[in-house]
Amino acid sequence: MSRNKILTYVVSIFVIYTLINLLNVFTNTQVVSLTVFLGIILSILFFWRLRVAFAFIGIFILLITGLLDVPHLVEFAGLDIIVFLIGMMVVVGFLEERHFFEYLLNRVVRLGRTPLRLLFILMGMAALSAALVDEVTSILFMASLVLHLSSRLAVSFIPLIILVVFATNIGSSATVVGNPVGVMIALRAGLSFTEFLRWASPISVATLLITLAIGYLYYRNYFATIGQRLAEYAAAEAKLQPDNGGSETLDKKALFLFIFTISLLVAHTSIEDALGLEKNTVLVAAPLLGGAIALLLQREHARELFEKRVDWWTLAFFLMFFATVGTLKYVGTTRIFAQVFSYAVGDNLALAIPLLGYVAGFMSAFMDNILAVAVWIPIIQELGTTGLPIYPLWWVLLFAGTLMGNLTIIGSTANIVAIGMVERQRIGHITLRDWILIGALVSIPTFSLALLLIYLQLPMML
Repeated sequence: MSRNKILTYVVSIFVIYTLINLLNVFTNTQVVSLTVFLGIILSILFFWRLRVAFAFIGIFILLITGLLDVPHLVEFAGLDIIVFLIGMMVVVGFLEERHFFEYLLNRVVRLGRTPLRLLFILMGMAALSAALVDEVTSILFMASLVLHLSSRLAVSFIPLIILVVFATNIGSSATVVGNPVGVMIALRAGLSFTEFLRWASPISVATLLITLAIGYLYYRNYFATIGQRLAEYAAAEAKLQPDNGGSETLDKKALFLFIFTISLLVAHTSIEDALGLEKNTVLVAAPLLGGAIALLLQREHARELFEKRVDWWTLAFFLMFFATVGTLKYVGTTRIFAQVFSYAVGDNLALAIPLLGYVAGFMSAFMDNILAVAVWIPIIQELGTTGLPIYPLWWVLLFAGTLMGNLTIIGSTANIVAIGMVERQRIGHITLRDWILIGALVSIPTFSLALLLIYLQLPMML
């Protein structure tokens, strides 16, 4: 860390603390909680590789000042998400050990004979798998596939993995099970799976096609290189094929584990209803069973798989960051935001849609979409008590959390998980500079298109 960076960071924190105090709206506890939260956000931008250290410092300050106690730390830490991720990382690690993704990779390369076709297949797979299962599972599988593909073609992984993350976030908005924010909104608004197919899926498909076009044009030189590498790969494969007969072996145990885990995730709602279990119980439990099977199949190498493949750095950051944002709600900071927003829009739906959309969207981009949506759900419910028709606002919030989550490297759980996978494999890293421009070029137009399509359908929603 350079001294200038540290000095700039410290001065920025002081300025933020002073400005929040000058607003004369928040109590002392709310000022401290908001300053700590923004301090962690700034540390991500200034010192990305040390983000866990700053998250630890933030939690220390909240605990030592009494703004957060240990029981609420546990409550806010999002342990259900952490447990889900641990199980899925073990499953994905096992599949990598058994070369499952290399087998899929050969199939993808053969189908994607041109760069545009390859990109269409990858983004389509990412979006569809996110819609059917969830964004985290999708990105764990797809990021592994992209890293293997970029290594095979000897090209940078950064453009492909960014576009696949975009597709994952977009596809996750198509169904109720695609994204935790969709689950949260569906439960609070009483939305059904069919309603998601009616209102969310068409918008998701439209924004995915726009994203594919923008990404292909933005990285056109990169995809020109991929075109050359695909031709070289096809020529080399044609020469080798007579010798090996084109034979490839697929590990049947890996295939079984993949199908078994995905099937449980897809059917989790039906299983929960049949067994009378609480919502999302099987969703969290399924990766644990999949991970257990993977460890049992590894036998004496089980511990090595667990220690090597689970990204503890990213998980630790999630724990601290979730707890920090939970504190904002605990001390009443988010309630003040709700009151201000309600006063600003009144009963004007035409004003509420873009204002809620872009404010919630930028919050998603800079504080993780799950946490931003959790903040806005009670605000929308409060607006409903004023007589404002809030049904369209639920869809606005959904796309604010998913589409605008593409703006920054911390805008979505999928983003952070993908970056964590890259850093864990020590093959490079994705910087804010790599992400922010293409993120803006994709997220803002696609979200604006989503808002327009919601506006056009307002008469049918009300």
